[in-house]
Amino acid sequence: MNDTGKLQKHFSEFTTTKEHNGYFYSVEETLTIVILGSMCGLHNVKQIHQWAKNERVLAFLQDHFGIKKIPCYYWMLCLLKMIKPESLNKCFTSWAQSFQSDKKKKKNKKKKKKNKKKKTTVSIDGKTIRSTGKMDKYDSPLHIVSAHLAEQGLTIGQYTVDGKSNEIPAMRKLLKLLDVEGCIVVADAIHCQIKTAETIIEEKADYLLSVKDNQPTLKKAIEDYVQCETLRMAMNTFSTCNKQSGRIEQRVAFVTCDIDSLFGKEKWPGLVCIGAVNTQFTTKKGTTNEWHYYISSCSLTAEELLRHARLEWSVESMHWLLDVHFREDFCRVQDKNVQENLNIVRKVVLNTMKIYKANTKSKQPISGIMFGCLLDYENILSILVSSENMV
Repeated sequence: MNDTGKLQKHFSEFTTTKEHNGYFYSVEETLTIVILGSMCGLHNVKQIHQWAKNERVLAFLQDHFGIKKIPCYYWMLCLLKMIKPESLNKCFTSWAQSFQSDKKKKKNKKKKKKNKKKKTTVSIDGKTIRSTGKMDKYDSPLHIVSAHLAEQGLTIGQYTVDGKSNEIPAMRKLLKLLDVEGCIVVADAIHCQIKTAETIIEEKADYLLSVKDNQPTLKKAIEDYVQCETLRMAMNTFSTCNKQSGRIEQRVAFVTCDIDSLFGKEKWPGLVCIGAVNTQFTTKKGTTNEWHYYISSCSLTAEELLRHARLEWSVESMHWLLDVHFREDFCRVQDKNVQENLNIVRKVVLNTMKIYKANTKSKQPISGIMFGCLLDYENILSILVSSENMV
């Protein structure tokens, strides 16, 4: 990828399932075509192939990327199938975390000016690719657990398993592949597990885990504490209220580090803080009231708890983008390797767009930027150059 700089450096080290002599077509060039086509908002390999065969596009690919021949649709799929997803995922993780490292260096330079720096939130959750449930030879659909830098909106790594039931151990394996030192890892109740908390602490990070009925003893202990009016009045408190389109959202967070009397706290490594968020939604139909409970290895204020807890949903936003912009759940390719590799490519594109928007302070939606790439291929080069560094 002659015009992709950092992207080229990190994505040139993938391995293949078998040796390919590349007399006519290159696996690396095919990957380049798929990434660039996806940047134009194209949904699937068939659309990307049709786009690449266009005379103007072919001239663009030859001038800027040295690609002289486009494989037929069948060969494009075969070449994508040759790429080992685990090796491409390593390339992706290396590339994505290079931006995280750049961000850490810049924060360290500013550290002397600030007494306390905000912790980066790493949100982790899984997504099932629905269409893979219908693939031949596979009993269950692909379930991909992703780690997301919530504040920057960047995906920094993923781990693929067969079925949602394997998500818990997959998260622990994913954490060991990432650099989450100094971050706070947030996850939903399925990951509220002692071994998961141990893994997060071992990786020199902190955790903020939602507590629900899968940990009944712990939930009851926190619930009894928070619902005691005397104890709740002594907790640190922070509230927000948003009004939009006739809907009023009020959130009140409660936090305490005075947990000496909390039953079973010694089982949870590094546990120093418990909290709760009370959420009220008021519409014309009435008011709903919900309580959410949390444990953390970090001494949080109520404002920090509310901020990190809400950022847990950032990874869900990324999953939504995969379906809206790329119609991932409708991808009918009948091969596991291709499906995994396409998922990684889409996350590369979303990261690139997010970095571009941050660097240029563009207010244009991602869909608009991708459509602009489709209309004018020179926009692709501008985005690639601009997204070399994370501001």
